[in-house]
Amino acid sequence: MSTLRMPLAVKVAFAASGVWLAGYELHLLVGLPYAGVLFNRYVHDGVLLLASILCGLRAWRGATERLAWGLIAAALLSWTLGEIYYTAVLWTAQSIPVPSPADVGYLGVYPLAFSGLILLLRARARHVSVTLWVDGLIAALVVGALGAAVVFEEVLKTVGGKPISVATNLAYPLGDLLLLGIVATAFSLRRWRPDRSGLLLGLGIVVFWAADGLYLVEVAQNTYTQGGFFDVGWWAGIVLIALAAWQPTKAMARRERRESVAAIYAPIGFALIALGLLVFATVQPLDKLAVGLATAALVAVMARLLITFRERVGVLRATRDEALTDALTGLGNRRRLMLDLDHLVDLRDGSFHLVLFDLDGFKRYNDRFGHPAGDSLLARLGGHFDTAVRPYGSAYRVGGDEFCAVITSSESKLESVLGGAVAALAEDGDGFAVAPSYGTVFVPAEARTSSEALTLADARLYEHKDSRRPAHHDETHSALLQALRERDPSLHQHLSEVASLARGVCRKLGLGAEEVDEIVRAAELHDVGKMAIPDTILAKPGKLNGDERAFMDRHTLLGERILAAAPALASVAGLVRSSHERFDGEGYPDRLKAEQIPLGSRIIFACDSFNAMTSDRPYARRKSLEEAIAEMKRCAGTQFDPDVVRALQSVLEAPPAGSPAGASSEAPAARAPLASV
Repeated sequence: MSTLRMPLAVKVAFAASGVWLAGYELHLLVGLPYAGVLFNRYVHDGVLLLASILCGLRAWRGATERLAWGLIAAALLSWTLGEIYYTAVLWTAQSIPVPSPADVGYLGVYPLAFSGLILLLRARARHVSVTLWVDGLIAALVVGALGAAVVFEEVLKTVGGKPISVATNLAYPLGDLLLLGIVATAFSLRRWRPDRSGLLLGLGIVVFWAADGLYLVEVAQNTYTQGGFFDVGWWAGIVLIALAAWQPTKAMARRERRESVAAIYAPIGFALIALGLLVFATVQPLDKLAVGLATAALVAVMARLLITFRERVGVLRATRDEALTDALTGLGNRRRLMLDLDHLVDLRDGSFHLVLFDLDGFKRYNDRFGHPAGDSLLARLGGHFDTAVRPYGSAYRVGGDEFCAVITSSESKLESVLGGAVAALAEDGDGFAVAPSYGTVFVPAEARTSSEALTLADARLYEHKDSRRPAHHDETHSALLQALRERDPSLHQHLSEVASLARGVCRKLGLGAEEVDEIVRAAELHDVGKMAIPDTILAKPGKLNGDERAFMDRHTLLGERILAAAPALASVAGLVRSSHERFDGEGYPDRLKAEQIPLGSRIIFACDSFNAMTSDRPYARRKSLEEAIAEMKRCAGTQFDPDVVRALQSVLEAPPAGSPAGASSEAPAARAPLASV
């Protein structure tokens, strides 16, 4: 924003000029006493000269737009000098020569003012779109057509004599049309919301044009007399332009492209005006210039429609690409994968391999080095993966640390392509190692639909992941599970069912394979702390007393302590500690709330609670599947995470594998969730 403080003397000068102009017009209309000296024909020259000097002063003192305002000040001075000559020499002349020295001053305003206005427009409209420039062109053409229809034809009727006289007479309306066009363009670029400087500048030019137009029409009709009521229009226009120079200005800011119906109102309105002029020309002949400008305006409207259409197509294409592209790696996302899979399946004249990859070790890398480093690793591996797969098919990132490849090359090259893809998705360094597990499906031989192919590839991915799990990891986990089985066979059964439910919920929530594996292991071991609870408390019939309840509630802390002793289960230990926290913060042991609770712990708590509701318990009636789901939904937002409850309900209500959709099962309610996952 550009501001220039207006000195008090300048304010007084403008105020005095405004008062004098208003008094002059009032004197013409009603006649004021003792006005002979104040309103004689020479005083207005002083007002014009003062306005020109004030505009030049702004150009001299201003740090911005100095050249532009200097040219505009020169334009005002040129017109003022022409007016001074006219006042002194031609005011009372019986015959006014055309051209005269006054015409030199009057016509000098156009090239100077036009150049200054162009510089202002360039300075204040650096970041406007092509569409707005076309809107400005449309406005300029229509305003020019209106001006030509009103004034130019009247001038043409009286044009005659020497070529230089003809050129002089035609230069005035043409110059006015140029200035009006610039004003219309500037206002259009501002969305017809100009700042104070632009408003005063435009108003001054319009008032000046109105006076010029009335003068040309009256001269053409031989009715003009000096000092008439509209002569003030010229003088007021010059004062307004000079006043605009001292107003604060603001460059047109770069705006984001936004869809708005209002943006099309102005060009439509101008198009209707141009169309109306052309229709009127079929009834009443109009000047060829007006018809030509109106026609050009309609052509510009059509060009705007073409530009707008191309912009919208570009935006639509960019939006579609963004919707189908993973922002982090630049690979196709899950939506792109499904579209491509459906297309390949529908072709039915070829075969391809679908390969799902999951990065083992990535979660530990992310936890150790932070999410920005994890994102950087994914982007780097994604680029390597794309390079390895692209010559033979397409690469995708389907979420988290899961990648996918659709390989359309021959069967003989599959092994080498897989080797390259596995190498591309592997990286190791100081304290970390990331490498992929994968599952491969041959379509259509092994699956005939996209969903079947993805389900089978996912299952094979987990098989591969299990086969690659470190031996010490399995040994520790298996030892603890066996200890639970020996301690309490029914507890082991409960934990297995909770783990099975948790796996289904994790997949519904779209979690990565490594995170799913960690949560499932935590679900299998979430009650391992009960091994340290005395049998007198575990096997006690009826309700526990306060001390017994407090001791029982420590089982999550005991479970964390047991698991933390095994480095391979350290991450599982944290999930077990929080596996009885409530969503409303009323759980134990840390009274965590909502997102403070690890997602895995929220999943385990919901699955554990559901399994308890649908199992035989000595202290409560066993609920049916429908009753348990209703109870879970009622407690969503207080005890349970609502998102987890919705995912759990989706898992529970899914038809058992291998059963037709909608088929009912006579299995006990406690076994229904196991069949569904």
